[in-house]
Amino acid sequence: MIATRDAYGKTLTAIGERDERIVVLDCDLSSSTKTSLFAKKYPNRFFNMGIAELSMMNTAAGLAAEGKIPFASTFAIFATGRAWESVRQSIAYPKLNVKIVATHAGITVGEDGASHQTVEDIALMRVIPGMVVIVPADAVETEKAVEEIVKYNGPVYVRLSRSKSPVLFDKNYSFKIGKGNILKKGKDITIFATGLMVANALDASALLEKEGMKPQVVNISTIKPLDEELVVRCAKETGCVVTVEEHSIIGGLGSAISEVLSEKFPVPICRMGIRDQFGTSGTADVLLGHFHLMPGDIADTALHLFRKDKKPHNP
Repeated sequence: MIATRDAYGKTLTAIGERDERIVVLDCDLSSSTKTSLFAKKYPNRFFNMGIAELSMMNTAAGLAAEGKIPFASTFAIFATGRAWESVRQSIAYPKLNVKIVATHAGITVGEDGASHQTVEDIALMRVIPGMVVIVPADAVETEKAVEEIVKYNGPVYVRLSRSKSPVLFDKNYSFKIGKGNILKKGKDITIFATGLMVANALDASALLEKEGMKPQVVNISTIKPLDEELVVRCAKETGCVVTVEEHSIIGGLGSAISEVLSEKFPVPICRMGIRDQFGTSGTADVLLGHFHLMPGDIADTALHLFRKDKKPHNP
């Protein structure tokens, strides 16, 4: 059990040793975002911007314009909400090479409550032209994703979590921007999941197998650009789809997949996530249960959709 934010701090520090172009900015939250590890080792390349998110994004844009590779970090609610205009105008519009890596995303922020639980950030970043949006499933994928975005020239948003989560991949795992991967092959239904929900989707698949089903589980860690070829192929193989995300069902993974399938291969689909409401205070597991995102909830939804889809349809 390792938090993706912990993997980010360690990886960023290691990369910083190899590439002096990397600079890091934070908004007085470095102990929480784990950029404090970089700050301790490379104090001359770390900038604490104070509680000034728009200023951080504008400064990151200026550093990128001068050939640096800036990583701008704070809580997701501030990076995408408070600073959205600066991200759009100063970073994305001129296509600058800024990496926005935000932590404490989703409802698993827990007791911090609805004001700090961003369930809109994927939608906000996904709608910006040219912005890459990545949601790693575990610590290993976080490490690999951070390594890859350093090589990519352009604006990137990476969504990370506060709470610890299972490590799903080993060091041989390969991450590529814009590519999803099938974690479990099946023929009855495809469960597309992202971020912390990938582990829950895998647990749900084990429950479904006890019911005689053969579910397919797919990790979609790059929300944009979406792996459309894989999405369509999986829909053709199984005939029905469930999407699972720790985010609003409006504008996130479920929306992205629905958009593709509605145009290229319509199938029955159910989007699981936060349904047009804010979060609330509670522990991570309690909140996942409250919003019906636990393995049992995913399994029940998939089983219901599968049985409904297989019923004879009236002409």
